[in-house]
Amino acid sequence: MQSIFQSAESRPWLVDGEQVSAPTGEYPAIASLARWPVLAIAAGVGLVLLLTSGRVGYFCDELYFLAAGHHMDWGYADQGPLVPLLARAMDTAFPGSLVGVRLPVTVLSAVGVVATALIAREFGGRRRAQVLTAGAYAMGTLVGGHTLSTGTVDMIVWTVVTWLLVRWVRLRDDRLLLALGGLTAISLQNKWLIVAFWLIVGISVLAVGPRELLRRPMLWLGAALATLVTLPALFWQAQHGWPQLGVAQAIADDDLLGGGRARLTFLPLALASAGILLGVVLVCYGLWRLLRSPEMRPYRFLGWTFVGLVALFVITGGRYYYVSGLFAVCWAAGAVELQRHEPARWWRWVLSWPVYVLSAVIALTMLPVVPASWPTPAKLGSLFMLGWPEETDTVAGAYRALPPTSQHNTVVMTEWYWDAAAIERFGPARGMPHVYSAHRGYWYFGEPPDDAQTVLFVGSNPAYLSRYFTEVGQVATVTIGPMMNLFSRPTPVWLCSGPRVPWSQLWPELRHL
Repeated sequence: MQSIFQSAESRPWLVDGEQVSAPTGEYPAIASLARWPVLAIAAGVGLVLLLTSGRVGYFCDELYFLAAGHHMDWGYADQGPLVPLLARAMDTAFPGSLVGVRLPVTVLSAVGVVATALIAREFGGRRRAQVLTAGAYAMGTLVGGHTLSTGTVDMIVWTVVTWLLVRWVRLRDDRLLLALGGLTAISLQNKWLIVAFWLIVGISVLAVGPRELLRRPMLWLGAALATLVTLPALFWQAQHGWPQLGVAQAIADDDLLGGGRARLTFLPLALASAGILLGVVLVCYGLWRLLRSPEMRPYRFLGWTFVGLVALFVITGGRYYYVSGLFAVCWAAGAVELQRHEPARWWRWVLSWPVYVLSAVIALTMLPVVPASWPTPAKLGSLFMLGWPEETDTVAGAYRALPPTSQHNTVVMTEWYWDAAAIERFGPARGMPHVYSAHRGYWYFGEPPDDAQTVLFVGSNPAYLSRYFTEVGQVATVTIGPMMNLFSRPTPVWLCSGPRVPWSQLWPELRHL
């Protein structure tokens, strides 16, 4: 039986001097995969990420995923169990290795290069279009592929999802729809954003076709499979009051308190993340051609899906990188349409090899490959990766300064989850006790025991802490860490004693998103 991942082909044909898959029945002919150049680009991406992933330090969310991985559950307040599971698996296989923690996204980023080229191939792209598409993905994924994150995983999974959707449009092989259900199930263990994707896909298909997609039983069987796999996470969310929805609302509320800047900058930042020069041009041109080109008529629903998701996330206050999973289909559409229609003279230079090379150089500056003194985008990202061990040293020093008789009933608590995650990562080697935080997902990792009468609290202010403790005094100041890197603001460390009520009553009051 022919695999759903193989083309319907009999013998090689030549179109414009290039080998293509011969049409069988109603299947249109497509070019063979430009295997060696695409694999070379994928290998190059993997190698660059592998060589740079051990530089600087842990990103704040990576520390949280490592902590969450040691508190495994069916669900979390801010994401599914997939990335914490990956973090724990890598930390178990490669203890203490930053390169090991980032290995999954290194491999997945290379896979994304190939999947993007396959989308171009499904659109009818020949060798040059496939290579152009693969290169655009390579440059667009360097930043996200540098750290383990839910956004990077979503980008790659969505890329494969769109490839299978495009392939179904061409082949009408319903086994692809079942595979889509499996991928959706995986994506739901990461974030629930894939639900928004399918909602907008459904609306777009109803508006511009192919409506036949919604009548296929395999599509709904795949949806049932994804729902079944996600039931444990849904039960966890229901049991805990749907905190993932609360975190999403908190993100939107933070933007409103900041004057709605994230909504205003959503589109510019999204386009910039597609890759300066080549990437952004190809995304814009590809989207335009998806919406307007007669040759792209069968795939027009994907263009409207992109537009619909941008509108949805702008309205709801989502992050700009939520739409990055649809860059691949736009890159592919743009490259294939450039193969069919030569661009106008006034912007043809954008697609020249010198610009291609310049785009690659700009993409590389997003990685920690140049001196820290250089004003590159990588420097801004590294501000979230520097200072965690030094911050832990300061808190550990404050803990060791306590009388030995007080240390046994003292716990460490932080205002923000990333500080707690850093102390959980680096604290044991410094003799630190267990760390707690009431921020977001960390709140669900547990409360201090009722016999804990003293707390070393990192962050916040004395007026807030005095509501919950009878005595509050500053004992240290963190002068090296992300807060100093970003805002030049030191972080106080408070010694709090005499909780006014037992921790079992106090803990729900301290929770904040």
